[in-house]
Amino acid sequence: MSARAAPSALARNASRILPLAWPIFIGQLSVLAFATVDTLLVARHSAEDLAALAVGSAAYVTVFVGFMGIVLALSPIVGQLFGSGQLKQAGRQLHQAVWVALGLSLLGSLLLSFPGPILALAQLGVEVDTKVRSYLMALALSLPASLLFTVYRGFNTAVSRPKAVMVLQLCGLALKIPLSWALVTGVPALGLPPLGVLGCGISTCVVMWLQAGLAAAQLWRDPYYQRFELHGRRLDRPDFKALREHLRLGLPMGLAILVEVTAFAFMAIFIARLGTTSVAAHQLVANLVSILFMAPLALGSAISTLVAQSLGADQPEEARQLGWHGLGIGTALAMLMGAVVFALREPVLRLYTADPVVLAIALSLVTWMVVFHVFDAVQTIAAFVLRAHKVAVVPVLVYVAALWGVGLLGGCALAFAWLPGVPQHLLGAPGFWAASTLGLVLASLGLCAFMFWLGRAQGKALRAALPAAR
Repeated sequence: MSARAAPSALARNASRILPLAWPIFIGQLSVLAFATVDTLLVARHSAEDLAALAVGSAAYVTVFVGFMGIVLALSPIVGQLFGSGQLKQAGRQLHQAVWVALGLSLLGSLLLSFPGPILALAQLGVEVDTKVRSYLMALALSLPASLLFTVYRGFNTAVSRPKAVMVLQLCGLALKIPLSWALVTGVPALGLPPLGVLGCGISTCVVMWLQAGLAAAQLWRDPYYQRFELHGRRLDRPDFKALREHLRLGLPMGLAILVEVTAFAFMAIFIARLGTTSVAAHQLVANLVSILFMAPLALGSAISTLVAQSLGADQPEEARQLGWHGLGIGTALAMLMGAVVFALREPVLRLYTADPVVLAIALSLVTWMVVFHVFDAVQTIAAFVLRAHKVAVVPVLVYVAALWGVGLLGGCALAFAWLPGVPQHLLGAPGFWAASTLGLVLASLGLCAFMFWLGRAQGKALRAALPAAR
């Protein structure tokens, strides 16, 4: 590629990626706003409820995100079918994904209803433990709706229709804000007592079932879905061949996402051992980095869609170029966002809390958070590109070694001084952030190296096929 051609190719790919990415970004930001609204409300309600929210959210994410990853195997499958013009087959895959979501919902709801093994790791006091359990019970009831909506989201993203998802997610947020406020703080005029963190769980349950119902109605009635034979059609019976294909890709995808998320979520559970103040500060910074993460998540999803469609259309060189250009765009954006947050760190954190002790601990974590965010963006986009190629096992191996081995285990070694000579500034919560950041650096290097190898292997195969085709 010539020096003159490279910028035009980058601009062309950016013009394809960004129109898909911005609705995903807005939609995912609205989803994250669920947690942000809850954090802001509960932080002003009580420190005990905030600690319960931190631990309960970590437990819920551990269950939900792993199962969500299995369901989202629908996206690369449908993306390649859509790229090759097999629209009816793409619609049939959606029906099978519904069965996957329903089966996982049953198991997940049971795990959330009986969270004893997870809570034992946090060593909570009786009052916080009770609050966590009530919060998770409400989320157990919302899990089926969340996974069914994930089917709708994965399908629409794969067929380049993310705006439909965004609209429903924004509607959900519009209901979530006043409902959470009323349930968390109470409305004496209506005889409604303050429910604290339990109110967050109840409001999430109500909103998710409403979103799932609206999504089902749209698939049933919107003429756009006629081409996929979804319009006015009943749910297909389980197709065990299609289910095996979905699970063959979905199980390692779900495991990879589970390892990635638990490496972060379990930080809250272990930091809870350090006391309510430490875990509250961690929760504030974790929520902030989660907001930043929505940008690379949206870009990764958009890039994955376009790469899968290009592979389905038998255009591997275009797929390779989209992947690398998207990775460069995402990295540059993450660096810019991280720099802005670092410059505004104190006023931003003061939006969450006025407690000087919590604020001081949170400020000590921000530098690690910025570096964490940049490499989190790199590995996220690389993983999305590999999923578009239906490569799911390699990320699992990389994540286990880098995020669990170095990040989580290394974080425990630093935070709790398992090793001799740990510097004072790495004891406690900063130790977890430092080790997790190093784990993300290693994961980024591993996934990008495999992307490079995969591109070269496909290029060699394409060049070898050309003489035979001629």
